[in-house]
Amino acid sequence: MTIRENLEQWEKDYLSPYASLSVNSKGRLRPEEQCDIRPVFQRDRDRIIHCKAFRRLRDKTQVFLTPEGDHYRTRLTHTLEVSQTARTIAKALKLNEDLVEAIALGHDLGHTPFGHAGERALNRVCPFGFEHAEQSVRTVDILEKDGKGLNLTYEVRDGIRNHQTIGKPHTLEGKIVRLSDKIAYIHHDMDDAIRGGILTEADVPKDICEVIGSSPTERLDHFIHDIVTNSMDKGDILMSEPVAEAMTKIRQFMFERVYKNPIAKSEEGKAEMLMETLYQHFLKHLDDLPEEYLNLLSVGEPREKVVCDYVGAMTDRFAIAVYEDIYIPKSWQR
Repeated sequence: MTIRENLEQWEKDYLSPYASLSVNSKGRLRPEEQCDIRPVFQRDRDRIIHCKAFRRLRDKTQVFLTPEGDHYRTRLTHTLEVSQTARTIAKALKLNEDLVEAIALGHDLGHTPFGHAGERALNRVCPFGFEHAEQSVRTVDILEKDGKGLNLTYEVRDGIRNHQTIGKPHTLEGKIVRLSDKIAYIHHDMDDAIRGGILTEADVPKDICEVIGSSPTERLDHFIHDIVTNSMDKGDILMSEPVAEAMTKIRQFMFERVYKNPIAKSEEGKAEMLMETLYQHFLKHLDDLPEEYLNLLSVGEPREKVVCDYVGAMTDRFAIAVYEDIYIPKSWQR
């Protein structure tokens, strides 16, 4: 018996009957030889951590564009907080922690520079549209490893594709990540907004605080405990009605006071203009694309999608540097 087979047997013996077992995976896009040490979902987790798209998350905006300060979240720290929250819930419910972690670490791999401002810009100018969850799947299926992709399992790809509010994951592990994404961004975006002077804790409506707590830490703890309590030994991931209602209210509060706040979002129009300009430039100058993207064109991928692949994969800093190199005279650059 290999180490992998021992771990697969442990899953059968220990995990909940509602868990997604590695041995029962629906498989990969392309069949491949099994690892003798790692079950399939652990292997997927490792592939995501070692891919280029994961490293780029470090320099991509979460909410605040290029904030002045050392402690604001980036897309990478958001991803890690989603992963930790999801793993805590999965472990308590005896679900597959490797699958949860793989989905969580991969869920935002297709995010643009400048957060949702970059996503809006590409969605507006590309005739195929642009949506970061689908782009995350495209990243792991096609864009990584010079067009070969990471060849992840069906379950991980399904969880990545369906991590947004409108998504309907087919596994309980995917449902955990879908909720953990909301919990994480409510928690840390409010923390960053308070740090940036956009909010104070006293601004949070009292009816919300009475249900889920009066600090980011209390709310995070309350959300996790509520999900675990209401989902234990059940074939679904659930929240109590009062807590689910409080989550809806606090998301609405965050959209009104932070996500659409003219102070917090004052620079986003410039970021959208930059993204649209880069898209139009590379659409007219396809030969300027790196070789890996030219290879996609050579196998029939639409040029608009390929340009989105390149521009959408950039980090904030790289997008600004490319824009300056193309449009700003060298003597003007500081």
